[in-house]
Amino acid sequence: MEWVSASQGIRFAEIMNDVSKRIKELGPLGKGEGIEGNGLKFKLKAVTDLLPYIKLVERERLRVRFATDEEYAAFFASEEFDRLFRELIADKLAISRIVAALRERPLSTGEISEELGLLPSEVSVYLKSSARQGLVHFDEDRKRYVAA
Repeated sequence: MEWVSASQGIRFAEIMNDVSKRIKELGPLGKGEGIEGNGLKFKLKAVTDLLPYIKLVERERLRVRFATDEEYAAFFASEEFDRLFRELIADKLAISRIVAALRERPLSTGEISEELGLLPSEVSVYLKSSARQGLVHFDEDRKRYVAA
């Protein structure tokens, strides 16, 4: 983070050049993280679809007032927060990624696992949950899951 006043035009240009250089070094979105192609596409689509839900969860379940910085840090480092985050956000994001992939084309559990970088056992749990919610179903003819 840099602070620049309106009278520091040269400083502003230097900072912007440094930022541009750093962005070029990082390369295309996802490359540095080893995420390319459809994996990145599905992650971005899933997050975009889930944003309204995440905002609601943050406002209703994760916004907590603390008297001290230590209490704040302790809560966000706790197992309770990890459980809440997994339950309220991470699992929903994984399901959203799976549904986005299935909207592209029917896939088997193994194909979903490989394409999204999830364990096959995780994919099975998420597919079962998604099927109960009516988001996906198994197409017997194709032997693949499809978006509902």
